[in-house]
Amino acid sequence: MNPAQRLPLGALLALAMGGFVTILTEALPAGLLPQMADSLSVSEAWVGQTVTVYALGSLLAAIPLIMLTQGVRRRPLLLTAIAGFVIANTVTALSTSLSLTLVARFLAGVSAGLLWALVAGYAARMVPQHLKGRAIAVAMVGSPLALSLGIPAGTWLGMLVGWRACFGIMSALAVLLIIWVNWRVPDFPGQARGTRLELGAVYRLPGIRPVLFVVLAFVLAHNILYTYIAPFLAAVGMLERIDLILLVFGLSSVLGIWIVGVLIDRHLRRMTLACTGLFGLASIALAIGSQSPAVIYIAIGIWGLAFGGVPTLFQTALAKSAGDSTDVAQAMLVTAWNMAIAGGGILGGVLLERLGVGAFSPVLLLLLLATLLVVARSRQHGFA
Repeated sequence: MNPAQRLPLGALLALAMGGFVTILTEALPAGLLPQMADSLSVSEAWVGQTVTVYALGSLLAAIPLIMLTQGVRRRPLLLTAIAGFVIANTVTALSTSLSLTLVARFLAGVSAGLLWALVAGYAARMVPQHLKGRAIAVAMVGSPLALSLGIPAGTWLGMLVGWRACFGIMSALAVLLIIWVNWRVPDFPGQARGTRLELGAVYRLPGIRPVLFVVLAFVLAHNILYTYIAPFLAAVGMLERIDLILLVFGLSSVLGIWIVGVLIDRHLRRMTLACTGLFGLASIALAIGSQSPAVIYIAIGIWGLAFGGVPTLFQTALAKSAGDSTDVAQAMLVTAWNMAIAGGGILGGVLLERLGVGAFSPVLLLLLLATLLVVARSRQHGFA
């Protein structure tokens, strides 16, 4: 095979492993709440805030850190982000204080914000223009794998060896990843001072704002449903099958990212429209087929298929729009994504309390319709 057609899989899979460690570190407390609460002598609600402060760290740190480090060589910066996970997960594993644990989790969130801002641009710089989307798809595969396999495995392992050992294992994985990155991932220079754009200038580049809007709307719709999937399933009498439901979602997400990886470099716009339409179809099916377990499973599978590839689609669209300012634009994406996560929790909670789970589908459809309209109008820039 012509080298120009070959992906540097060793380096891209190292980036994917970074995503795996990031997502698993973020979500692991969700499966270990009772153990952590008992060990730290606090309520499960307080332990749940370890996830909140993680997201807050990513939200607050991504843009400032990337702006401050535009001139820094990329591999040392990537290694610094991974080292943050080593420190944060080690402190979490050893901590006997909720306050110290929250500080460690905030540091982990800061590291995650930096890592996610780097991954797409890093992957894109390793390959020629016609392979950028596929390279980003490989670099993103760690996320759905962490959601579908890593979190259930981490929860099961926590039952066997305890929650502290789980976070210790996460630290060990991060150490191994540092070795892997030094071995296989190439280094790249930072941006020269004369070529750097200010934050506002990057935001005003053609295509950036439509992509960020689509990220916010689509991910907000996703997180309203994903955050409150348990009460939704309880309302349709399927709460006891939540583990299987989430497995279906995770495995179909892996299939979705594979399909997008194959087609993205030729059909980015069409794939974005298709994923948004499939999510809308799944939302309708969940609303009208709630009495049928088979329809629920199919709808969850379609939702996972639609969601699996969208991080790659959004990051590729943003990278192509931003050019040399990709890392700054990706930091904006990280911020928008975490705003959508927080917004999904807040808006979904209000809908659940005031109107019940039946209100989810109409709101999701409104958000997805807005997404479709913006993608359809961004024919020249953004989703060209």
